[in-house]
Amino acid sequence: MPPPALVARLRAAGCVFAEEEAELLVTAAWERSSDADRRRTARPDVLEDLVTRRVSGEPLETVLGWVAFAGLRLGVGPGVFVPRRRTELLARTAVRLARAAGPSPVVVEACCGVAPVAALVAHDVPGADVHAADLDPVAAAWATRNLDGRGHAWTGDLLDPVPDALRGHVDVLVANAPYVPHDAIAVMPPEARDHEPHVALDGGPDGVDVHRRLLALAPRWVRPGGHVLVETSVGQAPLTRAACPPGWSVEVLHDDDVDGTVVVARRPA
Repeated sequence: MPPPALVARLRAAGCVFAEEEAELLVTAAWERSSDADRRRTARPDVLEDLVTRRVSGEPLETVLGWVAFAGLRLGVGPGVFVPRRRTELLARTAVRLARAAGPSPVVVEACCGVAPVAALVAHDVPGADVHAADLDPVAAAWATRNLDGRGHAWTGDLLDPVPDALRGHVDVLVANAPYVPHDAIAVMPPEARDHEPHVALDGGPDGVDVHRRLLALAPRWVRPGGHVLVETSVGQAPLTRAACPPGWSVEVLHDDDVDGTVVVARRPA
């Protein structure tokens, strides 16, 4: 059981699941203590540092250094976008379509952040040729760690850094691109607004500017019969759908369990 004083401190800071968070923080502090200290308990100064960060509003995941995602434990750190559970729909769909594409499917995750989708594909689709790209070098570094040698992470805008040799050969192009309308960022929870990079959140006036840019690139990169998947919201799905390349078949998927929405566009074979 975590110390009651710690639970009370977290609860006073607004942590809804204070007991569970306290247990995780104590465990993290124990893991970061020296071997000698670990035989007894977590060092108080290590625990205090973690708790101070959490009560100041930093996301629990970046304090811990990891996030649970679709059965994986992905590394995250301060200043990166933390994958949400809703993105599991995007990741599961990418895995399904990559498997259906045949041996050695080429999968590219744009606007990858810490590469949750690419990491799941690399884990669940043996032989997949996995690539991820993000404008933020900090996020790209975490993506490299999460891919753990099973794929490539690049730094640059959208698909600019992806090798030209992949043009026209991508089986699945996938992105959880920013889709928060610019004016809505101000009313987001402080954990996101104050601790995650706005470039990973800001989708322009209607939230779909980055979607439009990415979908305009899709015909140059996706092979005939291949797919592009973009996470969006229920309200913005019609705008994301309208941005898909002309002539491509398009469907909108939604999963109530994770509250995820994904637009799937298939290039004609």
